[in-house]
Amino acid sequence: MHRTAYVLLLLTMLFWAANAVAGKFAVGHISPMLLVTLRWLVAAVLAAWLARKKLRGDWPAIRSNLPFLFLLGAAGFTGFNAALYSALNYTTAINVSIEQAGLPIVIFLANFLLFRMKVTWLQILGVVLTIIGIALTASHGDFTRLAGLDLNFGDALMLLAVLSYGGYSVALRFKPVIHWTTMIFVLSVAAVVSSIPFTLWEYGAGHTILPDMTGWAIALFTAVFPSILGQVFYIWSNEMIGSNRAGLFINLVPIFGTLLSIALLGEAFEAFHAVAIVLVLGGIWLAEHSGRKLAL
Repeated sequence: MHRTAYVLLLLTMLFWAANAVAGKFAVGHISPMLLVTLRWLVAAVLAAWLARKKLRGDWPAIRSNLPFLFLLGAAGFTGFNAALYSALNYTTAINVSIEQAGLPIVIFLANFLLFRMKVTWLQILGVVLTIIGIALTASHGDFTRLAGLDLNFGDALMLLAVLSYGGYSVALRFKPVIHWTTMIFVLSVAAVVSSIPFTLWEYGAGHTILPDMTGWAIALFTAVFPSILGQVFYIWSNEMIGSNRAGLFINLVPIFGTLLSIALLGEAFEAFHAVAIVLVLGGIWLAEHSGRKLAL
């Protein structure tokens, strides 16, 4: 079962890395809050079709857990993406890459403080190795560059994004027993509803950018891959191996993001990229191996 979870998580992190790249491409083609609303609106329509046979049977469980499910969608779907897309307007991809490494740490701490979930020293070492690998990538092989990073409003937004998705990941343990198609549909609808006030604020502030062809393409892409497929795969993986172990794979997002930038933008593959990938994959293997033994 854990091997299936690994494949699903690798695909999820690839989709989410592409989401970050798409968010960068979206700047100037569609405004952040409008992108969030359109993304989840399209995702909700697709999810409604997928859930059409399961929704009626799952409705009693949905109705009794509706406030909780709404908060899940608002935090994990709307909150994270709204903060991420907005942050890319103010800060660099280097900063965002480093800050995303905080997600597994937030998940570990929350699980320990709230549920006294055990964490092994090997898991901690694995997290440290992945963070070093990410920092190596972000600093282009020169750690001294990290001291010169300019922290700004965008970095504060990324902190909110990390806290938002970390809380969502931990809370998934309490989700009701409903079919995955129904789960994605309900959370997508919650994301649409919770994003509307932000979109209206964006319009009122005069910051709305209506989508051009590139903007529509980005909205469609993010709806299908990071939204539907990515979230489904992440939920499945959490069910299989738990949020502590699944959350560690999030550190692959900046690594995949770097590789996508090389492939899409023609940037050179440097030696430090190879070292960073080895550190991240090695850290994940070490922490996951320790976590799997702890779960037995």
